[in-house]
Amino acid sequence: MRILDTLTVTEKNVDTSNAVRIYLCGVTVYDESHIGHARTIIVFDTLRRYLESNGIKVNLVQNFTDVDDKIINRANKENTSAEEISTRYITNYFNDFDKLNVKRADSYPKATEHITEMINLIQGLIDKGFAYTAKNGVYFSVLKFKEYGKLSKKKIEELIVGARVEVDETKNEPVDFALWKFADDSPIWESPWGKGRPGWHIECSAMSLKYLGSNFEIHGGGRDLIFPHHENEIAQSESFSGINFAKIWMHVGMVTINGEKMSKSLGNTKSIDFVLNKWGPNIVRLFCLSGHYSKPIDYSEDLLKETITKWRQVENCYFELALADNFISESEELEKIKEMVRESKIEFDNALDSDFNTPLALSAFFKLVKSVNQLASSEKLMRSISDTILPTFHQMLSILGLSVIQVNEDEKNKISNLIEQRNMLRNQKKFQEADVIRKQISDMNIILIDHKNKTLWMKQEKIGIEN
Repeated sequence: MRILDTLTVTEKNVDTSNAVRIYLCGVTVYDESHIGHARTIIVFDTLRRYLESNGIKVNLVQNFTDVDDKIINRANKENTSAEEISTRYITNYFNDFDKLNVKRADSYPKATEHITEMINLIQGLIDKGFAYTAKNGVYFSVLKFKEYGKLSKKKIEELIVGARVEVDETKNEPVDFALWKFADDSPIWESPWGKGRPGWHIECSAMSLKYLGSNFEIHGGGRDLIFPHHENEIAQSESFSGINFAKIWMHVGMVTINGEKMSKSLGNTKSIDFVLNKWGPNIVRLFCLSGHYSKPIDYSEDLLKETITKWRQVENCYFELALADNFISESEELEKIKEMVRESKIEFDNALDSDFNTPLALSAFFKLVKSVNQLASSEKLMRSISDTILPTFHQMLSILGLSVIQVNEDEKNKISNLIEQRNMLRNQKKFQEADVIRKQISDMNIILIDHKNKTLWMKQEKIGIEN
């Protein structure tokens, strides 16, 4: 598997000789998570699912930034504590992403629980001559790290010129960034240099080094984090350890709204709660995977409506496979099906192995879905064919994190009895009574699929926009 490394701008093989260690920069918990957060986290959830489907162990660490000026400002505005704000939005985070069928990370370290590790890291940087104490806090000396700018491709000379607009006279250089900020207002912690709280960038360095060590396989996040956050992480982490920080830097493109960047000031953000209520988890996941992860995608209602149609085809495919007849197919026909399934899986895997190309993987998946639905409509979908297709279909669904609504045995029996009654009434040409039963079935979110010699059914996911 190859991933485009932002640092070297080349596709690099993912080292799978041991567990693949992934550090994903999580959210700052001061407000609701939005569709931009969802895209990044769904991409990495799908990456993890794909690696694990190939028997590769993954150790995914995703932090919560729970100490930040935005959290403190929100707390002051609501006359409450920063801890109450962060706790509220961490709870909301899990509610949102559990509904999006995102697997829980192996660890969710919080910044506030790793102050000791941050202080030790800062002290190590001071001891090595990479950091210094000033009037307002402890700063990293950017000019001491000769490779600064290697991730973002920015030149220090240009950054210094740009930074002089807002010069902080207490720093040695305008580009130096805070490792520890002196403060008197809560939340604050004791440190060797004075009371205060950590800078944003030091948090992720301390937590990733603690849980994954240096030179871990993949460091990820949104493209907006490349500079300054990830650039500063590299500088302080490699200055401290003296070795490479991460093998691959993987960045996910932004979600735009009508071509514009999402922004609270523009009032165009789409919260996860909003998109879930409007579109449901499967449509949101398909949308987030519809474009190549490294490129921006635009939140388009037309595109999302098209995705509903595609999802209905997936549901149809699943129930056609699940309810296929117990007839044996001809061996020649079965061999053709096996070859079609094998080619679909190869196409799907090749797409994900080649810089995690989810649009191409989705194309392979929907091609399989279309083939199944064509077999069903031509009355050729027998049980033996279904048994051949189902394992690959389920595996693709699982990797993509999609979930067709399941039906329990009691529901199955009730639906089968109602269909039997309807068919009997239709045979008796009692079409009005048959339509009453069809309405009763429809109210259960069951759609009937009338074939030439039989009636099958599928249970559809409720999608808010259709109600």
